[in-house]
Amino acid sequence: MTNEQPHEQNIVLYQELATEQGKKIAVATLNSEKSLNALSLPMIESLLPQLQRWKDDADIALVVLQGAGDKAFCAGGDIRDLYQAMKDNPDQYAPYVEEFFSKEYSLDYLIHTYEKPVLVWGNGIVMGGGLGLMAGASHRVVTGSSRIAMPELAIGLYPDVGASWFLNRMPKGCGLFLGLTGASINAADARLVGLADHFILHDKKAAVLDKLLTVKWGDTIALNHQKLADVLRDFEEHSRTQLPLSQIRPHQTEIAKLAAIESLSEVIRAIHAMPGEDSWLTKAKDALHYGSPITAHIVFRQLQLGQSMILADSFRMELGISVQCGRMGEFAEGVRALLIDKDRQPKWQFQNVESVPDELIDTFFTSPWTVSNHPLRMLGL
Repeated sequence: MTNEQPHEQNIVLYQELATEQGKKIAVATLNSEKSLNALSLPMIESLLPQLQRWKDDADIALVVLQGAGDKAFCAGGDIRDLYQAMKDNPDQYAPYVEEFFSKEYSLDYLIHTYEKPVLVWGNGIVMGGGLGLMAGASHRVVTGSSRIAMPELAIGLYPDVGASWFLNRMPKGCGLFLGLTGASINAADARLVGLADHFILHDKKAAVLDKLLTVKWGDTIALNHQKLADVLRDFEEHSRTQLPLSQIRPHQTEIAKLAAIESLSEVIRAIHAMPGEDSWLTKAKDALHYGSPITAHIVFRQLQLGQSMILADSFRMELGISVQCGRMGEFAEGVRALLIDKDRQPKWQFQNVESVPDELIDTFFTSPWTVSNHPLRMLGL
């Protein structure tokens, strides 16, 4: 039985599915198939209160997040409105930039700290803001077509949505490598680096949901987590032979060495010097060469600072960096070159990382707010 709740333009579809035992499974579907379910501000503003309501509803046993269609869970944040806001406020503070990222990070943090089980079906493209939704979920499924990345270096932004936290929790060197190159990873590597929990073929999704409706869900949250994991593990057993080969593992020894290198310039040289001519590594090197030197510095420093931060402070730091990125111009230029004019000829402010002054990078890590008026001051309280 389905209880669909109408919403303006149905940009997110909501269902509450009645189980055989009386509890309900809540399903939220990002419903913008043409944009590969890019995460827009209206989507965020819809999801935040709905997830809060489900969190407080004793009848809801678990929440499922999925994307419409078969191509993507969520291909990232919808940055065209962000681009327009930056163009309308050149070299200065843009209120829309703060609003978008404040609400997005609040949503991500809610998922990270959700007590009830949250299942994200990470099929197809999962990038940027989509990974922000997926990374904090308690049960993360990847499929044969999953393609996961944080490619912000190419647009002069940086890996945000909690990446200061989750990139630091990957195997040695992997977070730094993926943050600097934006390399796309498959299902096997998502599991290797801790961004996914289960591999299940996408054509089994309907069967998974049907099975979940037969489970005897109770009021004990920890037991509900275990019951969900048991179902997913059973389906995983029948999909295991289809798991793609890891693209990271052949290079993992070299990637691990990056963690011991103390300067960004040397890290970049080490990446370009990595042996191997497979297309995955070649694309990673090309993306590093294409990307913003300023962004490379931001990634290097954010991962250093993020090592000692609690999750809430990671999001607070990232909001400051994001607002500064909106003001500095590099972000707008990156979006223009890749997505607006599509000339792929970004005019970065600096030719290479060696020419970027440390004082400039300091400004990105200087919060525009005091502790008491920070937009995310309530996270973690």
